[in-house]
Amino acid sequence: MTADSSAPPTATAPPTATYRLQLQPDLPFAAAEKAVPYLATLGVSHLHLSPVLEAVPGSTHGYDVVDHTRVRAELGGEEGLRALAGTAAAHGLRLVVDIVPNHMAVPAPESLNAALWAVLRDGPSSPYARWFDIDWDGGHGGRVLLPVLGGRLGDELADLRVDGDVLRYHDHAFPLRPGTEGLPLPRLLAAQWYRLSWWRLARSEINYRRFFTISELIGVRVEDTEVFEATHATVLRLLRDGIVDGLRVDHPDGLAAPGDYLARLHTATGGRWTVAEKILTGRERLPRSWACAGTTGYDALRHLDGLFVCPLGSGRLFAVYRDFVAPLADAGGDWEETVRRAAYEVVSHDLAAEVERLVRTAGRISGQASHQGDHAPWALRTAIRELLVRLPVYRPYATDGPGARDPQRGEQDAAMLAEAAARARTVFRAPDEALAVDLVRDLALGLLGDGPDCEDFCARFAQTSSALRAKSVEDTAFYRYVPLLSACEVGADPGAPTVGVDTFHAYCARIQRDWPLTSTVLSTHDTKRSADVRARIAVLTEAPERWRELLRRVSAGPAGGEGPQPPDQHLAWTAWQTAFGLGKPSAERLIPSVLKAVREAGLRTSWTEQDTGYEEAVGDFLRAGPCGPAASLLSGLAADLAPYIRANVLSAALLHLTMPGVPDLYQGTEAAYTALVDPDNRRPPRLRADLLTELDDGAEPQDLSAEKMLLTAAALRLRRDRPEWFGARGTYTPLHADGSAAGHCLAFARAGRAVTVATRLSLRLAEGGGWRDTELTLPAPGPWHDLLTGRQLRQPVTCLRDLLARYPVALLVAEG
Repeated sequence: MTADSSAPPTATAPPTATYRLQLQPDLPFAAAEKAVPYLATLGVSHLHLSPVLEAVPGSTHGYDVVDHTRVRAELGGEEGLRALAGTAAAHGLRLVVDIVPNHMAVPAPESLNAALWAVLRDGPSSPYARWFDIDWDGGHGGRVLLPVLGGRLGDELADLRVDGDVLRYHDHAFPLRPGTEGLPLPRLLAAQWYRLSWWRLARSEINYRRFFTISELIGVRVEDTEVFEATHATVLRLLRDGIVDGLRVDHPDGLAAPGDYLARLHTATGGRWTVAEKILTGRERLPRSWACAGTTGYDALRHLDGLFVCPLGSGRLFAVYRDFVAPLADAGGDWEETVRRAAYEVVSHDLAAEVERLVRTAGRISGQASHQGDHAPWALRTAIRELLVRLPVYRPYATDGPGARDPQRGEQDAAMLAEAAARARTVFRAPDEALAVDLVRDLALGLLGDGPDCEDFCARFAQTSSALRAKSVEDTAFYRYVPLLSACEVGADPGAPTVGVDTFHAYCARIQRDWPLTSTVLSTHDTKRSADVRARIAVLTEAPERWRELLRRVSAGPAGGEGPQPPDQHLAWTAWQTAFGLGKPSAERLIPSVLKAVREAGLRTSWTEQDTGYEEAVGDFLRAGPCGPAASLLSGLAADLAPYIRANVLSAALLHLTMPGVPDLYQGTEAAYTALVDPDNRRPPRLRADLLTELDDGAEPQDLSAEKMLLTAAALRLRRDRPEWFGARGTYTPLHADGSAAGHCLAFARAGRAVTVATRLSLRLAEGGGWRDTELTLPAPGPWHDLLTGRQLRQPVTCLRDLLARYPVALLVAEG
């Protein structure tokens, strides 16, 4: 390779807006290429592609990478990607791709992953052994556990067969250690570098790092320079060749040292626009030292959604929920209690193997420590668990090197762990035994030196913390605490779902100052409900008593009889609110989503301990209830609330498209888009090029989809044409209305030249008599032109009753 060909790519202009396409065999590069003219006309600057490297055949997401050296053949291979990039460039667009540094797939057959295949064949001596985060001393005689068997080994022997130098088991194929092919089966199995086991042993016995609790995804050690270079070579080549222009980094919190990784990536890419999928909680801030443009936008989602949750009404909705469901405090009745119980369950059960690895490492350190040593395994185990469940964020960042470490974040991590340690000590009866907490705290903060075990513990503690937070909050508590399903979203706080106008303005001002090119989102491939579904559900916080009445009617059934009986009230609440959010519930879409919800909740059934009788009852109820005759009652309520749903949808969309940051649109969301959790939200989109053409030809919008399309195109084109107003050099200025309904207006100016005006809590606004005397003073000078209606405003003070008569939003541009 020549020096020129290995040089970092040259930095290019950052995106003005990105458009996510969820590639899969049913949506390959060729299909994306056909969408390019429409997306260019819509106004985005970049296509945002889901992972493009070789993945497990049939994958609908691409995060199960098997080969970093090849572009995925099912999508059209590198030739197809280059053709897409060429067509995009011809239309003024460039590509952003999603990369997956944290893990690779453990596929079936295992030969699909050549690097893993080599490790399974040759063990720790394989040159690829350094790629994977395997604890070879983790209790299996120097072997890696493969939990792939459908039952105990003795019961599965008949399905194992030797085929030359391969061991086969159903769809699986494992390499045989050279020289063992002729051994009797029991001896052959014992002689391999892997131990085949019942899949249920994974939770307590697995000895490789997983993506969360998914044994089919094995952790990759990108902290190793050689591994980084090998796994990123293709992506960096595509950047140098101009095929790819920017990156989205999946799950950086799974890495040993995220800040170090991003610094290395920044250098390797020549500073190309890169965002990291970091989930921020509460008041947590992205480490300022991270070499990226910002997050993938879930923090923006939380602030946008919270604007449309009525503070008073959400409390009343919770009262309706409490009366209808009667949940126990730790099973959906109280947010903090629900999170705590879920965390204990996950750390004790699902992540038992990860905790035991930490216990073994801490035990070795304890045995060598002169002043903090001599701790029993049970005490270390208890200390580790108690500290982990008390962390209010995904992880600390003590593992990052000096150049990538944020001193302020370090202080915050130390304070956070000190508080968690103080609470963790209270579970020990003897104060001397509680000293194990201090050892674990100091190890988690990297305070006990840089020896291999100390570094390993610090990294693994942080990685386990991240997995625990994701599994206990996102994948469990969000499905148990369900008074307002729209608040149960990645990065959100269902216990405090409201966001005030001043809080939103402060957030936007900080983003414009610190991370002006961060990504912002409303819907993604990972959101549990699309933005329009959440907008519909949020209206219920303005109409809690109407929701109570609807539940009474659907429970009573026709003519005052008895309606369809749910297996439990928690399920019923989830089902009815999900159906209301979807708008037109069908059993085909609703049943898989609700079944996923009850399995994730784990209260009556789960993925690993399915109660088939209960799940059949769930399906029967959904078909007879929300998807049955009672659907007309849902439709009736939705019709009554339609003006306020419309206001939520359009206001959220315009705020997203004009606030600081780079808006990322998910496929199809430029029009009305209602989708539930995956796989529902990963269906190939219906792109409305015909609708956009009609609107551009002067047609008046006839429905919400057309209105949203009109708004989206206007905002995206403005960002494209005036990047200086919205980019790093732009400004953000809050505008405050005056009058009796001022609290229902959210407005701001970008660079003093574009003004966004949106309506919030529109049902409460209507009940209070509308805008009446409320006015908004626009920045000088004018006049101003409304891109949505064509109206011209010549006076600096505008009456909101007139400005928002046609739409609940306005996008104004200064003329001249």
